[in-house]
Amino acid sequence: MHHREVETTAEYVARFETGADWREEIEDLARAEDVEAGWFTALGAVQDADVWFYDQDDTEYESVTFDEPLEVAACVGNISLLEGDVFAHTHAVLSRPSGQALAGHLDSATVWAG
Repeated sequence: MHHREVETTAEYVARFETGADWREEIEDLARAEDVEAGWFTALGAVQDADVWFYDQDDTEYESVTFDEPLEVAACVGNISLLEGDVFAHTHAVLSRPSGQALAGHLDSATVWAG
């Protein structure tokens, strides 16, 4: 394992705009505050979602789209630079009204509340 001690320099609380893209809202905040590395947690609800699953055999992401309202029961991830731009590596647990959970890498989703 590689590790190092880090010192945090700032903390932010934000409310996402209804109708915006969930991951883009996180990335926009990071850009606005010049954040190149960090971690985040979030919760709320989305109107649809594109969730990716990493296939370890094929070493590529597979996408599943859900075109329905979903609760964001948990959302965690990190901010880093990818090819010189801010990228929010976002994982989420989403739930249907039945309580069924859906989880994976949240590529995009339309914010209802966040």
